Amino acid sequence: MSLRKYLDNIKPNFEEGGKLHAFQSVFEGFETFLYVPNTTAKSGTSIHDAIDSKRIMFTVVVALIPALLFGMYNVGYQNYLAANALASASFWEVFAYGCLAVLPKVVVSYVVGLGIEFAWAQWKHEEIQEGYLVTGIIIPLIIPVTTPYWILVLAIAFAVIFGKEIFGGTGMNIFNVAVLTRMFLFFSYPSKMTGDSVWVAQDTIFGLGNQLPDAFTMATPLGQIGQGVAPTASLCDMFTGLIPGSIGETSVIAIAIGAVILLCSGIASWKIMLSTFLGGGLVAALFHATGQSPIEWYEQLILGGFAFGAVFMATDPVTSARTETGKWFYGFFIGAIAVVVRVLNPGYPEGMMLAIFFGNMVAPLIDWCVVESNVSKRAKRITK
Repeated sequence: MSLRKYLDNIKPNFEEGGKLHAFQSVFEGFETFLYVPNTTAKSGTSIHDAIDSKRIMFTVVVALIPALLFGMYNVGYQNYLAANALASASFWEVFAYGCLAVLPKVVVSYVVGLGIEFAWAQWKHEEIQEGYLVTGIIIPLIIPVTTPYWILVLAIAFAVIFGKEIFGGTGMNIFNVAVLTRMFLFFSYPSKMTGDSVWVAQDTIFGLGNQLPDAFTMATPLGQIGQGVAPTASLCDMFTGLIPGSIGETSVIAIAIGAVILLCSGIASWKIMLSTFLGGGLVAALFHATGQSPIEWYEQLILGGFAFGAVFMATDPVTSARTETGKWFYGFFIGAIAVVVRVLNPGYPEGMMLAIFFGNMVAPLIDWCVVESNVSKRAKRITK
C-alpha cells in the first residue's frame, strides 16, 4: 500500500501541467507494470478485461523461464564437457558459469530494446508499449552464446525500429521482432551465427569455466547432418537438451513446461502449436521414407529451434493467422517449410526462423482466403 500511495503522490508531477510532464509515458509504463490499470479502452474493442496486455506478456515471460534456466546450465555444461572437466565440477559451478555468460545478453537485449521503446514513446508523446517484454527475453534464447554484444545491439535496434516501430508499434507489426533479429544476425554476420565454433563458450568468467583453444569446434546435430555426418548425440540428449545449440532452444522438456503454461492460461493457440508439429512431422516422415533425410521424423521436431519456434514464436498473436481455420494452415505451413529448408538446403541447417518469417508473410493471405471462403459458403446458402 505504501508503494501505491507513493505513486499516487508523485503522479500529478507527470500529468498535464506537471513539472515532469515530458516523462509521462515513462511513469505510466512503470505504474501499469506494477499495478493493473483501473481504466479500459474507450473504443476499438468489444471485450473489456481487468487483465491488460502487460499481464499477458508477463505470463509468457514466466513460461520462458524454464528454457532460460536450462539454457544457462547447458552453456556451462558444454564448456566443462569440452574441457573434460565435467566430472570435477559441481552443478552450481556449471550453472553459475552459464548464468554469467547468458545473463549479460538478456540485460543488453532489454536495455537496447526497451530504451528504443521508451525513447520512441517520449518522441511520439504516447504510452510505452509492452510488446518488448517478451521479445527481450526471446532474443537471447535464439542466438549462440558466443554472439558478440555489438552485433546483438545492431540487430535489436534494426528489428525494433524497422520491424516494429515504423509499422505503428505493438500490435501493428507484420513480422515477429525476435525472428527479424535472428534473420538480421544470420544474413549480416553468418560467420558469427553458423559453423562449428559458435556454440560453446570458450572463455573463463570470474574464475569460473575453462579457457578453450581458439580453434575449438563443436557442431550441433543439425550441423552434422548438413555436413553428411550422422549426429553423435543420443536421442536422450536431444530430448533433454544437453547438446550444442542456441541458448534456449535445446531442451524439449523445458519448452514443454512453457507450452503447458501458455495453453493452460489460454494465451497461445493450441491449433498453431499442434499443426506446426503435424506439418513438420509429416514432411520429415516423407523425406526420411524417400531417403533424403538420414534421421527419423521425430528427431527433426526435437532438434534445433523447431520446438521453441512452434511454442513461443509461431503462436505470436500479432503476426500469426487470426481465423480459427487459418491457424491450422498457418502452423502446418511453418512446420512443413522448416523441414523442407533443413533437408534441401545444407547451407541453412536450421530452417525454423526462416519458416516463421515466411509464415508471417502469408498469414494475412491465409486469413483472407478463409474469410472469403466463409462468405462464399454463406452466399450459396442464402441463394438456395
